[in-house]
Amino acid sequence: MPTFARNQWYVAAYSREIGRDLFARTILGEPIVFYRTEAGEPVALADRCVHRRFPLSESSLDGDRIVCGYHGFTYDTAGTCVAVPGQARVPRTARVPSYPLVEQDSFVWVWIGDPARADAARIPRAPWLADRDYTTVCGMEPLAARYELLVDNLMDLSHETYLHGGYIGTPEVASTPITTEVDEEREIIYVSRHMDDAECPAFYAKSTGLEGRITRWQDIEFHPPCLYLLHSRIAPVGVLPREDGSDPDAFHVEVVYAITPETEHSTHDFWAVARDFALEDEGVSEFLRENNRTVVLQDVTALDILEQVVATEAEGYQELSINIDTGGLAARRFLKRMIEREQEVGA
Repeated sequence: MPTFARNQWYVAAYSREIGRDLFARTILGEPIVFYRTEAGEPVALADRCVHRRFPLSESSLDGDRIVCGYHGFTYDTAGTCVAVPGQARVPRTARVPSYPLVEQDSFVWVWIGDPARADAARIPRAPWLADRDYTTVCGMEPLAARYELLVDNLMDLSHETYLHGGYIGTPEVASTPITTEVDEEREIIYVSRHMDDAECPAFYAKSTGLEGRITRWQDIEFHPPCLYLLHSRIAPVGVLPREDGSDPDAFHVEVVYAITPETEHSTHDFWAVARDFALEDEGVSEFLRENNRTVVLQDVTALDILEQVVATEAEGYQELSINIDTGGLAARRFLKRMIEREQEVGA
């Protein structure tokens, strides 16, 4: 069985990564070249010339067309070859696949599957990343592990206590029970952990200025297969949202991950941290950027190790799951169902 669904939207890049320089990235095992037209529209084509497979990302742009750096085959933005060397007639089969793209919330989303099924309305939102009322730091780290391991990691935050101690982990994260809700129709998973009286980790103490014990809420919202949202609320102990729903006395951090398979055993780990406080404070931004990247790299190290274990274990190995795994198990089920649906359609 395939390990990922192709008829889904995945984050290919941050908008800022794609410009007039040819940019290569592999998504779901497909090498793709990205660039922007002179009018600023993003383009995604298969990164292989039809002639002798030379990477188009190692070629050059002539206006909005890519000219292959090996023999000069020239492609328009739709992937159609419009010129070949030594003859006027261009073979009708001379074209490379093009991929639908959508720019939204600072991300560029790509559709690898059947273009006729690419409905942009299905792309989940992360509006804080492009909201002037929030300041965002972000990055991307390569993960030498299958994307399902990162999904498991993010759906169960109890590991923060042990893997991220000194940064975002405190004893209360592991000791506080979770609640899980699964929206079967919309295929969204919600996992919540509300800590009423918790230690304030350095990640928040140094960025918010809070001292002592805090109220700390972690509300996960996962939109399989790609977008993970963690709504974090930090406030002094006993400070709750007001009856009208407003929450001016708390600090809010929106943590966003885009989990995009590169291959069956490697992943693009996009991460972003948006905050609604200290918006102009570059010192806070730099602190959150460095510390969150450290946390991400701690996950990367652990998951790269885990990939080697999983890849070499005996077939049929049985895991033990407990209550903290309910969100992750639901995510596995949704991902499996997405793949099975595609197989049924293709049968």
